[in-house]
Amino acid sequence: MPTTTTVTTTSPEQSRKLCVVFVHGWSVSNTDTYGALPERLRAHAQAAGLTLKLQDIFLGRYISFHDEVRLSDIAQAFEAAVRDQMAAVLADGSRFICITHSTGGPVVRDWWHRYYQNMPKAGICPMSHLIMLAPANYGSALAQLGKQRIGRLKAWMGGAEPGQGVLDWLELGSAEAWDLNADWITAGDQHISETGVFPFVLTGQSIDRAFYDNLNTYTGEAGSDGVVRTAAAHLQGTYLGLVQEAASADPATPGKYLAQRLEVGKYQQGPETALLVLAGKSHSGEKMGIMRSVTAELDDRASLATLEALLACIKLNSTAEYRALCAAFASATAAVQKREVLEVEKHYLVADTHFFHDKYSMLIFRVRDDEGHPISDFDLILTAGPDADPNHLPKGFFVDRQRNLRNPEIITYYFNRDVMKGCEEVRDAEGQLVRPALPGAGMLGFQIIARPDQGFVHYLPCEIKASPEMLESALHRNSTTLVDIRLRRIINKSVFETGPVLKGGKSVDFSEVKPGPGIVSK
Repeated sequence: MPTTTTVTTTSPEQSRKLCVVFVHGWSVSNTDTYGALPERLRAHAQAAGLTLKLQDIFLGRYISFHDEVRLSDIAQAFEAAVRDQMAAVLADGSRFICITHSTGGPVVRDWWHRYYQNMPKAGICPMSHLIMLAPANYGSALAQLGKQRIGRLKAWMGGAEPGQGVLDWLELGSAEAWDLNADWITAGDQHISETGVFPFVLTGQSIDRAFYDNLNTYTGEAGSDGVVRTAAAHLQGTYLGLVQEAASADPATPGKYLAQRLEVGKYQQGPETALLVLAGKSHSGEKMGIMRSVTAELDDRASLATLEALLACIKLNSTAEYRALCAAFASATAAVQKREVLEVEKHYLVADTHFFHDKYSMLIFRVRDDEGHPISDFDLILTAGPDADPNHLPKGFFVDRQRNLRNPEIITYYFNRDVMKGCEEVRDAEGQLVRPALPGAGMLGFQIIARPDQGFVHYLPCEIKASPEMLESALHRNSTTLVDIRLRRIINKSVFETGPVLKGGKSVDFSEVKPGPGIVSK
């Protein structure tokens, strides 16, 4: 199970003893994945004036590379491990701090939600702080590549072929991830407090080119650490519910119905949560990996930013301190992202390669009808400009699109938010203009054409017009928005009609009946 560490503060305040639990990522088959981080964190805490007394080491381990094991199974096994293996540590009412990497974040979040957030009578969660390193909170674009291809990727930590059960959760747009994140967003900030849990996300946006796979460009995707997008790591997401208006008769065409408007039914931003983008950090690897790059040498300054961030998370003990750290992390993240906006790869005898590290947004669309039925056959068209025209979208705004294989009604879009919003010019270290200022789109809208679009039961096309308000509501820097679209299920009255069974002594054949002019009103 965990690496357990006792932290005692030496401040004038009453000393606190904290148990630290490390939980690894996915498809890890050896506990050396933690590297020197646990020991180095203890030494750094002592150097900062904290007494960090190491108790027992249980390097957290769980099995994720068997197909039958799902993420929810691991979360339930984690609860058993907490009860069985940490009973003595927590017997006096102590609580533990959890430090996770990659998939470890969603595992512990599922456990927290399953046993405490969703169980009001469960009492105070034994975990007080959840510090997630490069967590795949909304999944990873790499997950759709499949088991064998991911197992060959150097960028994916662990070196073992992954299990399908956990891979299903990690695929962008999985129903399980949607449910967990939608519940988190809509619950508000009630779970972030002294008696709740303080959540943190520490991640990088740098690519270790030694891990780049030419056949899988996701390993070098801008706005990611080579495995997880910053927007998919950040816990603070947004829920946007769009509802199609009721159908009404088209005054211009008898027998035709329209439901052209898609309207905002619910809009809610998730609670403010701490996000820090660390400079020069990637998902894995001993050189740049956010966890493995921390070395045991006390004079290793490259590890200081990670250690200082971890210590800042561990030390806080109040909601006021948490809000202050959220603001400090946001300021530090803005500075890092501004400083890292241009990466230059030098070449001999050929032109340098420029990589732009803009800020990105992820939108996950789920399309269902008003009866809750998933709609998997639809066209989703993005629009911009006063005429709501797809041709008015700026060049380079669109990065990627993935439809979930198990839940085809859910599709994920990945946007360059800076290009969409507009951004300043970029110059290199010599002051040479590398990219001019970009004006952006100024507005955003959506059109939906779902099928079947005719027949006894069908759907009508609709749209929400492009507007600056929708652009601001849907696209948040370093963040994900769940766009929940509910279409009207149009039922023709001919689905059920009454009348005589017999006519002139003969039965009536209604197998060739066509849809009539009327529809069922709702």
